[in-house]
Amino acid sequence: MYESILIPFDGSDEARKGAVHGIDLAATCGATVHALYVIDLPGAPRTVYLRDDEDEMRERYREYGEEVTGEVCEMAAEKGLDCKTVIRSGSPGEEIVDCAKDEGMDAIVLGSAYRGRLGALLGSTAEKVVRTAETPVVTVREQMND
Repeated sequence: MYESILIPFDGSDEARKGAVHGIDLAATCGATVHALYVIDLPGAPRTVYLRDDEDEMRERYREYGEEVTGEVCEMAAEKGLDCKTVIRSGSPGEEIVDCAKDEGMDAIVLGSAYRGRLGALLGSTAEKVVRTAETPVVTVREQMND
């Protein structure tokens, strides 16, 4: 059914819930896990000083991305699964969808936090992925305490 499953992961609690579910699904199917971290730097006016600082910040984000995708791969290894890491830069929703398409993923599994009524109006990364992905998407939602 699924041979490759994309698990976007940023280290948050909701992403961890998604990763656990995605790894369990991959274990059931014998699928390879692809752990994705997206470097998302907010837009800011660019000056020479900021560009230098931005390079340093990108490197810190990349190191963090390697750390958290490695965490997903460790969880996958505990279940006897193969895992690959992917780090991309850009808008998280777009990069998740593009990565799934570019890499030929069979499914995307990600966590989704409940952000209240205002969050539902503004949208979330998970909601954008669900709306725009051609790949099947499984979301694991945090409890609603609203």
